[in-house]
Amino acid sequence: MGDTVAGPDGRARCRWSAATPDYIAYHDHEWGFPVSDDRRLFEKLCLEGFQSGLSWRTILTKRENFRAAFAGFDFAEVARFTDADVTRLLGDAGIVRHRGKI
Repeated sequence: MGDTVAGPDGRARCRWSAATPDYIAYHDHEWGFPVSDDRRLFEKLCLEGFQSGLSWRTILTKRENFRAAFAGFDFAEVARFTDADVTRLLGDAGIVRHRGKI
């Protein structure tokens, strides 16, 4: 079994990326690319924490919901979140609702 597979467009990609279109986009535009933007770094850090114990596919599927729930990952705004925000997040079915991760 090879390490790469041809995608629908004929491009060779890592085998894991063939599972879903979300993985293909992630592979082609994000995976392995350096990130220096603070907001994008904060997003990646948060999403990696939420992913713990779950598949990355679950997180990618919910990523837009996470962005909406966490103020676009504006860390200055998230730092001002209150207990009311935690309650709101715990009730948001679009994200991973784990108190320890929130």
